[in-house]
Amino acid sequence: MSTWSDNLQFDNLSLASDAPMPSLALLDLSHWGLVTLVGQDSVSYLQGQVTCDVVSLAKTESTLGAHCDAKGKMRTIFRLFHHRDGLGWLQRKSVMATQLPELKKYAIFSKTTIEASSDVLLGLTGAQADTVIDQRFGGEGDVRALPSGTAVRIDAQRWLLAVDEATAQDIAAHLQSEAVLSDDTLWDLYDIRSGIPRIDASTELEFIPQSMNLQALGGISFKKGCYTGQETVARAKWRGINKRAMYIVSGPAADCPKASDVLERSVGENWRKGGTVIAGYQFSDQQAIALVVLPNDLDEDTTFRLAADPDHLWQYNPLPYSLEDEPA
Repeated sequence: MSTWSDNLQFDNLSLASDAPMPSLALLDLSHWGLVTLVGQDSVSYLQGQVTCDVVSLAKTESTLGAHCDAKGKMRTIFRLFHHRDGLGWLQRKSVMATQLPELKKYAIFSKTTIEASSDVLLGLTGAQADTVIDQRFGGEGDVRALPSGTAVRIDAQRWLLAVDEATAQDIAAHLQSEAVLSDDTLWDLYDIRSGIPRIDASTELEFIPQSMNLQALGGISFKKGCYTGQETVARAKWRGINKRAMYIVSGPAADCPKASDVLERSVGENWRKGGTVIAGYQFSDQQAIALVVLPNDLDEDTTFRLAADPDHLWQYNPLPYSLEDEPA
């Protein structure tokens, strides 16, 4: 078991719903895991397994993608990038035990080694994050090779750092006096507000990629060749069979919404199941925000409530991207 952070306090950061994000925060991403693929066939092997275009991935870029079963249901959603002498793949730690064996299943026929990484995963967030990365590591692009790992820009105020333990200790020692130290619930909040999906163990094999907006986030290539589940994903696009999408909703909550929690929707004077929570965050003022998969034909003024907390009403929040347009 890693002990690199034993002398540090990565606590839950208590934020009110109207509070600004910290200008600089260092996060221990303890609920996330890294998979590595090393070997000359890694790119070609992965190209036939996942929704994104691995062959075209530049060394200065990262991409979202999904790994599906034969029916097009997602085992995981990941962020892929070049890492050391191979590829790195960030996903939720809760799916590692079931998803990783499936990813490795046919690798015996290819020159690639796929395994869970022991790298430490850190998040660097806030308006000062870019400046810290530039000053400390230099380099250019959204993915930067470091002597001990990789730095990946997630968005304008977030970086992922996948590094060895010694480097993680050095980074923390350098930043702990100027940065807020937080657990990865702050990363959850960034993901929710950015509309970035994930799969946890409780939502594994429940949804096709378009149900979580991956087509709008550049996580599906409709031009690459075949991959596992491709027929279903293509049919959802060309025949319009997908009837769900992921949205941001918010409202009062006694407890933090969790993956797989049920969100109910109002139908006249009655309530019926409306959707499934993908990720949630609870603020210090008893407000909460969540990503939820819902039918994609609901009215914008539809009222919601958590099935486990029926006394509080919830509403839509706008997504930061359009579901009508796909990235070029």
